[in-house]
Amino acid sequence: MARHETRDPPPRLLTSGKIADELGVPVQRVLHILRTRPHIQPQAFAGNTRLFNREAMAMVRHELNKIDARR
Repeated sequence: MARHETRDPPPRLLTSGKIADELGVPVQRVLHILRTRPHIQPQAFAGNTRLFNREAMAMVRHELNKIDARR
C-alpha cells in the first residue's frame, strides 16, 4: 500500500497590485503604505517583484484604516 503524505499547500503570495485589488483601493495607496511602513516586509521576491503574505495584506489594511480614520 502506498503511503500518502499530507502536505500543506505552499503559501499564496500576493503582489502589491493584487493586494490593492483585494482591498478595493488604488495601487498607489498600497505602494505608499509599503514604502513608508518598514515593518511590512515581503515574504519573497520573483525577480524584482515583491511578494507578500496574507498577514502583510492585513497590516496594509490596518494602516489604510488608520489613515482613513484621521481624515
